[in-house]
Amino acid sequence: MSKTSHANTTVAVVCNPTSNKGKGAQVGGHVIDLLRGAGRKHGFDVIDVTGTSFDDSLANARRRGDEYDYLVAVGGDGMVALGANAVGCSGKPLGIVAIGSGNDFARGLDLPVNRVETAVEGIVGAIVRGTHIDVDMGLVTSLPDGHAIDSTDGTDVSQSRSPIDRYYAGMLSCGLDASINDRANHSHLPNGSLRYFAAVIVELTHMKSYGYHIKATLADGSVEERDIISPLLTVANSRHIGGGIEVSPYSRFADGLLDLVWLDHVPNFRECVDAVARAYHGRLLGSHAFGWKRVRDIEITRATEGDEPPVLMADGEYVGHLPVKVLAKDSALRVLVPPAVAEAQAADSEERVLETIKRDGRDPLTGRFLA
Repeated sequence: MSKTSHANTTVAVVCNPTSNKGKGAQVGGHVIDLLRGAGRKHGFDVIDVTGTSFDDSLANARRRGDEYDYLVAVGGDGMVALGANAVGCSGKPLGIVAIGSGNDFARGLDLPVNRVETAVEGIVGAIVRGTHIDVDMGLVTSLPDGHAIDSTDGTDVSQSRSPIDRYYAGMLSCGLDASINDRANHSHLPNGSLRYFAAVIVELTHMKSYGYHIKATLADGSVEERDIISPLLTVANSRHIGGGIEVSPYSRFADGLLDLVWLDHVPNFRECVDAVARAYHGRLLGSHAFGWKRVRDIEITRATEGDEPPVLMADGEYVGHLPVKVLAKDSALRVLVPPAVAEAQAADSEERVLETIKRDGRDPLTGRFLA
């Protein structure tokens, strides 16, 4: 976190020009103006690598990677995912101006949410002072017969069925969580958290038991293989989803692991109400209705029993169809953060997580309840 030279450097900005009826492009323009003002003071240049669509913006950010030293993503979790896929594993820092509906990745890092000027000030301060943190990501790739779909609307990319090969910063949603995301994405309600809450209620009343077969390398290096017939399955890197719901309260950004969370059975109404209340207070995995394990990697395929799983989603964007392999990528994404955030993340220790797991009565190695 030492002070670094920022002269003769370039900051690139990327946004989604089609989001929220063009509001994303307007906010992106404002961010560029703010950064250019700061650049005149501190000696860095600013370029815009935004394309005509989400996918075109990602392609631009990748293709023009040699032109910039920092990338700033403007938008919600989907734009964080775009930035992560543009600069992941490159060592180039990503700045985040969180103005989306969920903003769960930014929320997990205690970055400003829906406060553009404050976010830009923090990014400039991080560039000037050289403060950043390195966080883990998940990498999801297709196994044979798995394929990608369009990230914006969920349609097949092409007749050739391109394989999945993408990073995610937050969560890979494979069941009810993906169905909820899909419904929330198509909602006309005005607020992101409200859209997600309404989608939760609707999907909970139409729950299915999806059939998964998993083969996972656990945190201790052992391998577990089994069927999971469940309404919900997620592979989490961060704690939050849906604008602040803590689906994976034990997740840390810098532990080199992912958290597999699933429902053990189709819950009754009382269990659903209890789960929603727990999720908003960080105690979801204290419920015996949920299974949990820490994994280094996991293969997810279709089981012979259970309903056909829905489309996969990650960070609120469409990914593709099973089967897939998911790998934890240790310290794969460098994120620009103010010094106070860097210090707070450094203090987010494994001991704190172990205390939380103990509070909920689970074994940290097996994931099972102790009593």
